[in-house]
Amino acid sequence: MNIVIAGAGAVGTHLAKLLSMENHDIVLMDLDKEKLSFTGSNLEMMTMTGSCTSLKDLTEVGIKEADLFIAVTPEESTNITACMLAANMGAKKTFARIDNYEYLLPKNKEFFDKLGIGSMVYPEMLAAKEIVSALKRPWVRQWIELCGGAIILVGVKVRENSELANKHLFDLSNAEKKFHIVAIKRNNRTIIPTGKDQVLPGDIVFFTATKENVEELPRIAGKTSFEVKNVMIMGGSRIAIRTSQYLPDSTNIKLLESDKEKSYKLLEKLPGNVTVFHNDGRNAEFLLQEGIEDMDAFVAVTGNSEANILACMAAKRFGVRKTVAEVENMDYMSMAENLDIGSIINKKLITVSNIYRFLLSADVSNVKSLTIANADVAEIIARPNSYITKKEVKKITLPKNVTLGGLIRNGEPMMIDGETLIEPYDHVVVFCLDDSLREAEKLFH
Repeated sequence: MNIVIAGAGAVGTHLAKLLSMENHDIVLMDLDKEKLSFTGSNLEMMTMTGSCTSLKDLTEVGIKEADLFIAVTPEESTNITACMLAANMGAKKTFARIDNYEYLLPKNKEFFDKLGIGSMVYPEMLAAKEIVSALKRPWVRQWIELCGGAIILVGVKVRENSELANKHLFDLSNAEKKFHIVAIKRNNRTIIPTGKDQVLPGDIVFFTATKENVEELPRIAGKTSFEVKNVMIMGGSRIAIRTSQYLPDSTNIKLLESDKEKSYKLLEKLPGNVTVFHNDGRNAEFLLQEGIEDMDAFVAVTGNSEANILACMAAKRFGVRKTVAEVENMDYMSMAENLDIGSIINKKLITVSNIYRFLLSADVSNVKSLTIANADVAEIIARPNSYITKKEVKKITLPKNVTLGGLIRNGEPMMIDGETLIEPYDHVVVFCLDDSLREAEKLFH
């Protein structure tokens, strides 16, 4: 595919890197020449300094031959305009990053189709949905529903008191297979485990389980589940507003915003179960006064990654059981994980995985990049006569860094073990590290 990406910020660059590994012809354009200098990288893509709303620059970038035009600059109006121009100049499909929820309403789809805007992504909305999911299941680091929710991928931090702690995987082969351990994240390393690997306290373990068995995982990991009723949110960002709107009405929310004028404006936008305070979430005295010790969860979504991390660490010290930090600075991601901050939200990665899923071939119906492990989890359909259907799983040589987590056959979910023979049209959950997704896909064709 010929793909033109406008906007060399974190989203555009990350997406261009992913796609360039898959032999697409990529052109990344930006007005800022500095952003286009990838020193020391061996990425196969072209770059162009230019404006995505200039007819001359779009012509020069070969928009007429583009199969796909993706506009992910920070400015919504620029992205919308660029997609309209690109579509009218011959681009077959367009994709815009937006920050207006109204544009995504089903009733407006036809209107945008006519303008030439094929698909849109609203990062703040996706991030808010991830936060709500994290608060709904506070014992979880990551929760991903696959195959329409029949198989769940769960990342959980294993405690000292877990029945898995210090055990080798071959000791865990339970007769009635209720879950499958697909990966272990230890310090900054992600391991696709074999029977010889051991689960250690402090590991983040990724399980796949069927919907019926997933509720047993907190007990197995040494955790207790609890209901989140009282939430404190630091930062009056768009993510904070959307999160407040998506949480159940019965949730008691206290929102802290340090900008006085902004805190007044927030009152007009937020539901009745939200109390807005003009104060800084890093003020310990104020937090104690407002009952931080009675909170079930603390969410930090200011524009400042360091402030969010520090605020969550402070909340943990006050005894808050669940914390969620928005960490946009990629350099801080692994540090935040090691500091034992509950869930980490990065809207760039969420956005990229959303666009990437849209772009992958039709058979990979659901691809999700994992924020806390450099991994992809995909749902792939086994084609008739494909290599994967020829013999039992234990006799198939899987590519390095690939494991199979479960499958759906005729609507029924099941776990996979060595004896499983994958049949044509099975929907298989595949877990891959780094760039091995394409390798794994070949087994199914």
